[in-house]
Amino acid sequence: MSNKLILGAIAGDIIGSVFEGHRRNIKTVNFDLFCQQSKFTDDSVLTLATMDAIVNQKDYAETYHLFGNKYPYAGYGGTFRSWIHSDNPKPYNSWGNGSAMRVSPVGWHGNSIEEVLAEAQRSAEVTHNHPEGIKGAQATASAVFMARTGKNKDEIKAFITDTFQYDLDRKIDDIRPGYSFDSSCQGSVPEAIIAFLESTDYENAIRLAISIGGDSDTIACIAGGIAEAYYQTIPEYIAENVLNILPDELVKIVKEFSEKYRK
Repeated sequence: MSNKLILGAIAGDIIGSVFEGHRRNIKTVNFDLFCQQSKFTDDSVLTLATMDAIVNQKDYAETYHLFGNKYPYAGYGGTFRSWIHSDNPKPYNSWGNGSAMRVSPVGWHGNSIEEVLAEAQRSAEVTHNHPEGIKGAQATASAVFMARTGKNKDEIKAFITDTFQYDLDRKIDDIRPGYSFDSSCQGSVPEAIIAFLESTDYENAIRLAISIGGDSDTIACIAGGIAEAYYQTIPEYIAENVLNILPDELVKIVKEFSEKYRK
């Protein structure tokens, strides 16, 4: 069944794609999940690149470079766009949330929290080698790992708070009114985790994440990756819509990764 595929982060990106940015932000949980404008963005492309790198034991930098050039109009930030066009790409000390949006597959791959933290750093530092860029990736991947291995929300919250010093005591209703676009890890990863922590199911996590506004597709991507691991599935109608939007070659990567890691 399609809802057994690992699609949580990708679905969050696609659902959030029509709400990203000040003019399109929506400060409510009441909205249609899909429309004609729904599309996959750089969040999905690079999440899929991470899946491909893990399954086929490829180098992260080479794989991100390859996927970025194969899907050049997915909405990358300016510095990453320059990176994929470079013949000899090097890390550029970014603290942006690009490291966190693409890292959820690491949380499915790792067999221990130590392994997940190390692998998340490896995936991040090929571009986002700033401490905050690495921290955002590690926090996201460790939340996915803990969620899929049966830790409860209090345990996940305590680990993320103690390890990364993120403030997770805020509420979405308090964040929403004054929140604006922030593409830094430190300004979006905690908010995505809070959306997960407050959620009642996968769909609710996505709705809460998008409702705060800002970088909606990325916040929903991060929250969706964690929520899927915790709730163990996503609704069939969401999965079907996602599979209809993704090209066949990207669906193939999802299936290969899911067959190996969703047991």
